[in-house]
Amino acid sequence: MMNFHQSALDAAHLIKNFVRETPVEQSHWLSEETGAHVWFKCENLQHTGSFKFRGAVNKLLSLSDEERSSGVVSASTGNHGAAVARATFLLETRCTIFVPENASPAKLQAIKAYGAQIAKEGDDCLVAEAAGRFYASENEMTYVSPYNDPEIVAGQGTAGVELIKQLPDVEALFVSLGGGGLISGMAGAMKGEKNVTVVACSPENSPVMHKSVEAGRILDMESKPTLSDGTAGGVEEGAITFELCRELVDDYVLITEREIAESFRAFMKNHNMLIEGSAAMAIAGFLKQKDRWSGKQVAIVLCGANISTTTLKELL
Repeated sequence: MMNFHQSALDAAHLIKNFVRETPVEQSHWLSEETGAHVWFKCENLQHTGSFKFRGAVNKLLSLSDEERSSGVVSASTGNHGAAVARATFLLETRCTIFVPENASPAKLQAIKAYGAQIAKEGDDCLVAEAAGRFYASENEMTYVSPYNDPEIVAGQGTAGVELIKQLPDVEALFVSLGGGGLISGMAGAMKGEKNVTVVACSPENSPVMHKSVEAGRILDMESKPTLSDGTAGGVEEGAITFELCRELVDDYVLITEREIAESFRAFMKNHNMLIEGSAAMAIAGFLKQKDRWSGKQVAIVLCGANISTTTLKELL
């Protein structure tokens, strides 16, 4: 298996002039409430409002000039699409993003803002991904997967490279889980430096990777709507992140919609930052295990800040 510790280090060097080194902020609220020393890795402050820009720009910079000139295609519920759109805008590359019909309007607007073409296909990430791959092959363009790509995973892992430097005593990492690119990238990067317990947090309404790891194979299962729309949808057959999650993730937690909503409201009350549902889900995952981590150094990844005004009004 690829050495994702070294790959993340290489990616960090490659993309350093394009990404923000996002801050680590202590949560006095969670620290006082739980007895743990809790820190947020603020990927909600990354360009395009999510960690996804790391992987997207690493992938684009890894392409040859000829590949970039031919253009790229991707599929996304929103954050990855905006990240690819910004990366292609900066590198002057043509871009088409396939999205499910139910993609967040706020996230679609972010994609359009960078000049990318949008194509709607189906009601699930897997359908959009399949359509995107077919379009790319038909038009001799490069397909940029949201998670099933070594350069994407390595790029996401650069958040872990930063975190180890910022919080060298970290003992546990809580990350939202969708396709697995962020958690496997960060786990690979960080476990190459020290022993960190990595906990994956999934919505009960769309726990595809969680259930796939339990079953020992990638499952084709239906997803219900979730406040954690950034992690919703299926997992592509043969995804490299499946084996990476099996190898690198230590524990898995399922989160209800009520728990996501309560964690979101509590965060907004105690911190002067905006987050999206998938970030609140990682907070909820930690709160479900809070007794386990008393006195320990805990990092929670705030993976994004892109939330629709409609959802925001409902939650507040």
